[in-house]
Amino acid sequence: MNAAHRAMALLESWPNLVSGPPKCTVGHAFASSGHEIVHFHSDDSADLYLTRTAIERLLPQLLHSSAIRVRPGAAWITVLLDCDADVQLLLGLVSVALKEHGAVRPRRPSPPCDWERPAARPTIPRPRPGAARRVVDRLMPHGH
Repeated sequence: MNAAHRAMALLESWPNLVSGPPKCTVGHAFASSGHEIVHFHSDDSADLYLTRTAIERLLPQLLHSSAIRVRPGAAWITVLLDCDADVQLLLGLVSVALKEHGAVRPRRPSPPCDWERPAARPTIPRPRPGAARRVVDRLMPHGH
């Protein structure tokens, strides 16, 4: 049994979570009080809806973990699941998410996870007629 399956088996026993298919229809989700809290889209990661407020508050701690991926401005984070420590980290963050969602008023449905968002298509500016073309190199951070 891999780490994602261990995490799902443990979350199945939580009384305040309901399991089922996610809105994005890929993988398996757990929801509470109308909020999708965690999605398992693959066997090696889980997407967790923490809320932007919680992510901003916890960002210094989240960035210390090599198992967590945070996108700027997102309400969802990704937890890479490789070992039991990652499962425990995910379970702790699910607990934080449940508390966060219990404090949110008025209740709004959870925003779409990253799997629901269409991929942003890069826009390439068209050169002005008669303008000289310049080539600009861009450095991309590792992993992007």
